[in-house]
Amino acid sequence: MAQRPNLLSHLQDLVTKFKNMTMAQDRFKFVFTANEAALEAVTDPIRLPNLIRKAMCLARAPISKYKVGAVGRASSGRVYLGVNVDFPGLPLHHSIHAEQFLVTNLALNYEKDLCKLAVAISTDGLEFGTPCGNCLQFLMEMSNALDMKILSKPKHEAGSFSSLRLLLPNVLPKGSPFLLEKRYNCLTLSGSAGEICSLDCSHLKRRALAAANNSFSPYTESPSGVALLDNDGNWYRGWYIESVASNPSLGPVQAALVDFVARSRGKMFNKIVQAVLVEKNNASVSQERTAKIILDTIAPNCDFKVFHCSVDCAKRLKYLRETLVIDTLGDYTGLHY
Repeated sequence: MAQRPNLLSHLQDLVTKFKNMTMAQDRFKFVFTANEAALEAVTDPIRLPNLIRKAMCLARAPISKYKVGAVGRASSGRVYLGVNVDFPGLPLHHSIHAEQFLVTNLALNYEKDLCKLAVAISTDGLEFGTPCGNCLQFLMEMSNALDMKILSKPKHEAGSFSSLRLLLPNVLPKGSPFLLEKRYNCLTLSGSAGEICSLDCSHLKRRALAAANNSFSPYTESPSGVALLDNDGNWYRGWYIESVASNPSLGPVQAALVDFVARSRGKMFNKIVQAVLVEKNNASVSQERTAKIILDTIAPNCDFKVFHCSVDCAKRLKYLRETLVIDTLGDYTGLHY
């Protein structure tokens, strides 16, 4: 009988430790299922601001000192966080905006759309408004852009959603491809680089190739992908996301760093030890020099390699036929990457 209190105390300690571990894990959470969001009191879109403090705490703004958070809901019901990311030692034009982070987070998790978005425009996270012009352009290039709603909420007042179409007119030419659409660029590694490994190997260059095959580059046809490895053997990936307006485009290193920030549980960039870039040889837009500058600055001990790829014409033709981009008469209705 005398041991029961000790047993109960031991169980209570275990429960406390489990709760603390769970809270520590949630601290670095960037993706919430509908049920997980409900536990954070986000039971409908107007409550997206309930997660904004979590987002802002995860922002990395050592240069600007201005932490921005964004919270978005996809039609799947999942809720995603976005944060701004500055890179110490690099110009601010290499930085990632919170809305860009969120859209890349959606892409890396293979979401199809973004339905509702809340972006904090005050340092206390109490005021919500319109994204910057750079990010509005990025959002407008999504397939459901005209149905997307943006939260407007002054401090200490009720908020309301406005249509994105009221904030920025549709600037995409008819028939333009959209962000978040499923893509397969039919790329294969060139020369001896493609002969070393099997298709199911786990080497970074294969992961970077897989990323490049997801790359959205319909305007310059310069798809590229990056894979990163940290000091604990965890890998991350991202791909080039191109904008019709050029400047809002997000490079593959930044996209891979979105994955790193979202999944590395607070690790610093100097824990990245290997990186591989895969891009087309003689591409109109090469990412190699920019990638090297970024990685040399934020992860000076990182081993960086570049491999070139090319389009596998047989795979490309098969893919186009399977997706009905080429009709039965062989007419080409679109060959975007």
